[in-house]
Amino acid sequence: MIVLGIETSCDESSVALLRGEEVLVNLVYSQAGLHARYGGVVPEVASRDHLRKLPPLVEEALRGAGVGFGDVGLVGVTQGPGLVGSLLVGLSYAKGLAMALDVPLVGVNHLEAHIFAHRLAHPGAEPPLLALIVSGGHTSLVHVRDWGRYREVGTTRDDAAGEALDKFGRLIGLSYPAGPAIDGLAEEGDPKAVPFPRPMIDSGLDFSFAGLKTAAVYWLRDHPHTRPEDLCASFLEAVVDVLSEKALRAAKVLEVRRMAVVGGVAANRRLREVLPARAAERGLEVHFPPAGLCTDNAAMVAACALFHYQELGRGSPLELPAIPDAGL
Repeated sequence: MIVLGIETSCDESSVALLRGEEVLVNLVYSQAGLHARYGGVVPEVASRDHLRKLPPLVEEALRGAGVGFGDVGLVGVTQGPGLVGSLLVGLSYAKGLAMALDVPLVGVNHLEAHIFAHRLAHPGAEPPLLALIVSGGHTSLVHVRDWGRYREVGTTRDDAAGEALDKFGRLIGLSYPAGPAIDGLAEEGDPKAVPFPRPMIDSGLDFSFAGLKTAAVYWLRDHPHTRPEDLCASFLEAVVDVLSEKALRAAKVLEVRRMAVVGGVAANRRLREVLPARAAERGLEVHFPPAGLCTDNAAMVAACALFHYQELGRGSPLELPAIPDAGL
């Protein structure tokens, strides 16, 4: 079965085609340049750009895979969480396509789809496992007892990790999205130069990054000439320390030996260095998807949709609503 996946939850339009779990094509169009002038995502601008970009992106994906609309047997689309306007663009297109082709439609939870990025990249690394979902909008620890069986054991109480990085980047004059630039500058800096706090590192499994951002504001006020490289290295180290410690604690509590790190921040160089090294000391294995499956992408949506349709026997009605605040 060829599955067409559609992802429009925030500021990336993505279309993918899978044959089974083989990725034929996975196209991602980022709106980062469009939103950079505003320092963050503007929901109305995002919605309008999805509307402009999605139809030609679908046609480009079909050409790239060498198939036609008639070859598509299933349509999967992100239902939430996300920006309601952006979600509605993808949902409306997917519903129309499924109806026109007379094929099943499956609405997909965006957070679950990120977990399926791990399944695509590492099909042999099966549950039970701990998923660390870390992106611009989400920071969660999820116990994956089996595919389709999830329990969130930790989440952010304020800013997500990626959101904190973007806000810090804006504070020091970096353009949106700031994550890659911070990562690059941090390579040239001293991670011990600035004594940033590690919020909530010693308590529970929830996260809090708002205080870290506030600490950066005060540091810059009092030390305006600190090298940007040192600022970035120190701030990133604090974020990575918290993420790593919480993930390792959760793995111990849940008695799992395997971790999957997914979401946009999973592409971060420092996190990919620190967490596996610390996990190996405790006999744990850690898996990261390739960078192309870390960002919001439709391949993970298509894989999740295929699982729900084939293995759980679940489809979605054409009345499928957008759920901007959906949880797992």
